[in-house]
Amino acid sequence: MLIAGLCCVIAVHALRPLAPGLRARVIERAGAGAWHLLHSSVSSLGLVLVVAGYAAVRREGPVWLWLPPAGAAHLTGACMLLSFILLAAAVVPGSRIARRVRQPLAAAVVWWAAGHLWANGTLGDLLLFGSLLLSGLLSFVLLYRRETPEKRKGPPATSRSDVVVLSVGVIAWAVFAFWLHQPLIGVRPFM
Repeated sequence: MLIAGLCCVIAVHALRPLAPGLRARVIERAGAGAWHLLHSSVSSLGLVLVVAGYAAVRREGPVWLWLPPAGAAHLTGACMLLSFILLAAAVVPGSRIARRVRQPLAAAVVWWAAGHLWANGTLGDLLLFGSLLLSGLLSFVLLYRRETPEKRKGPPATSRSDVVVLSVGVIAWAVFAFWLHQPLIGVRPFM
């Protein structure tokens, strides 16, 4: 289940960097609604399979590949803080952070996966976080290289947007790390 879910999630999100014209062709032939329905259906199916598969792998007992080093949870926390800030930069228009990074969503996935891979040393963790790390890196590089100066134009970057990005990112990180991670994931990040 985990591998099938990862294949769905990675494949559907690899379409933009690997086959940029496919989306336009599907929308032209079937309409935007059909594209969004297909994309969200495959993404949702993949996410359900990833969550169920990862939970099943955790229930079966760990197959340790390495033992996480001391302080790994704190390094993961720092990576996650950066990931949440980058995620906010991907959503809030007009930030200097998004303008500088150019692909903040892909960068957020990379930092999320790298931080979790560092702190979790089982085979299931390597499958989940390692594959998403590689996928995020590939997406980041391909999208970054393909971006032209014309595509980079957008709303002017402002200090106000940067403050909003930083505030939203830090608050979302704190809420998730200290209140939501345990009930949703079953692990306390900072024990």
